[in-house]
Amino acid sequence: MKVLKFGGTSLGSAQRIKQVAEIISRENHCIVVCSAMAGVTDTLQEISSCWSRGNKQESFKIKADLLGFFEKHSRELFSGQYGFFKFREQLIFYFEEVEKLLRGHWTKQKEMQLLALGEVITSRLLQAYFLTELTQEIKRLDAFEFLHLNQGGDPSVSDIAQKLKNNYGKELSGRLITQGFICLDNSGGASNLGRGGSDFTATLLGAAIEASSIEIWTDIDGLRNNDPRYVDNTKALREISYAEAAELAYFGAKILHPACVWPASRQNIPIFLKNTLNPGSPGTAISGNVRASGIRAISAKSGISMVRIESARMLNAYGFLRRVFEIFDQWETPIDVITTSEVSISLTIDNPYYLEEIAASLEKFGKVTIEREQAIICVVGDVLACRQEHAGRIMKAMKPFQVNMLSFGGSRNNLTAVLPAKEKKDALQALHQQLFLQTQVPVTA
Repeated sequence: MKVLKFGGTSLGSAQRIKQVAEIISRENHCIVVCSAMAGVTDTLQEISSCWSRGNKQESFKIKADLLGFFEKHSRELFSGQYGFFKFREQLIFYFEEVEKLLRGHWTKQKEMQLLALGEVITSRLLQAYFLTELTQEIKRLDAFEFLHLNQGGDPSVSDIAQKLKNNYGKELSGRLITQGFICLDNSGGASNLGRGGSDFTATLLGAAIEASSIEIWTDIDGLRNNDPRYVDNTKALREISYAEAAELAYFGAKILHPACVWPASRQNIPIFLKNTLNPGSPGTAISGNVRASGIRAISAKSGISMVRIESARMLNAYGFLRRVFEIFDQWETPIDVITTSEVSISLTIDNPYYLEEIAASLEKFGKVTIEREQAIICVVGDVLACRQEHAGRIMKAMKPFQVNMLSFGGSRNNLTAVLPAKEKKDALQALHQQLFLQTQVPVTA
């Protein structure tokens, strides 16, 4: 059985939903994971924000506009009045639930319930189209029944497998449809896996059912070797390893959720990134069977803050790094990149919410310097195979820029540089020119 995930842009209109249905109808046994239609989650978030600020009138206006959005696209989707009005009954029910939520004091739990409706309604719409227009059966799986977070706030593949077995029997078959992104937290309340979390849902499900493959359908022909928003002449990567894909996703490749690779990689289930607008394109295959060769791709992530701690107390001292990391752990702030010397530590974070508190706590160790508005550029591939050649090319490309940190990753797969965000675009272009467009002649001293 396959798992097929469709993103919000792939489901963004009646015509797109018809294209998705055509792709699904080619499969006899599959689980379909639906994101919310494009823009819907943002709109639900806007309703929540307005209500929490006390702007109730604006919340109701946005809600009415969203109902009109779903009515418009569902009217276009169904060929006859019967299909439209039958689905509209479900639609009205869900918007009555919104009315109930928008009463009294606004809470985080209410917001989570509200945000879940995007995936729930979109999956219902696609299922209704299958049953009414294509007269083909597609059964519903409720993500709230099988995707629960543990006490640490993480999902578990074995737990998902057990809950699927308990709720739906030992063996799933035929076509099934479920929601991406949404889940229950450890206390049983509505929660979600964060932006892009539908990718994560798909690979968690794929691992839980030991799928033959996982297909992630978007509106792009797979991963590219650089960011096409900033760089011309990028190329699609037709195959890439799990490790390389994870690095690219974590350091800025928007097509893939950073956490979604590991569930599939543990069971060597291939992931295929496909384009709903061009289903014949091979896209990108991600697997454990790819032998890395040379530099594969470049990605970048903005919104980075760099923290530097300088302290003579580090010299020949054990336990110093542990005490520093404990502060970041205390404030629940992950670290992206780290470099150390005998008397200093430089590291980056992408969530500055507790940055002032972290800096104040770190001052007991020494002088703390913060540089905001930074970007991480990550060069991915078999970087260490020809370290001298690749490092020389990267240094040559980066020479005009203010590089504040440079680090070989903990694996063979990446080299990262931190520089001011305003230089990101030019640095991506310079690296692309040096690494992909020039003749590969070894760099000598």
